[in-house]
Amino acid sequence: MVKLRIKEILAEQKHTKYWLYKRMDLSYQNLSKIMNNETSGIQFKTLDALCSILNCPVGDLFLRTIDESNK
Repeated sequence: MVKLRIKEILAEQKHTKYWLYKRMDLSYQNLSKIMNNETSGIQFKTLDALCSILNCPVGDLFLRTIDESNK
C-alpha cells in the first residue's frame, strides 16, 4: 500500500495542517482526506503544489507499506 507522508513532513518542518491549507488550492475537507490517506488518487497538479510548498522531491511524499491482510 502507498501512503502519503504529508503529516510527517509538516512535523519535520514544524508547520501545521492549517499552514499548508492556507497555501493550497484545496478545500480543508479535501486536504484532510489526502493527509489522512482517505483517497484513492491524487492529481499531478496537487502533487506538484505539495512539492513546491513543502520544498521536497515528489518521492519524499510517499511511503510504501506492506499490507499483511493482502497476502
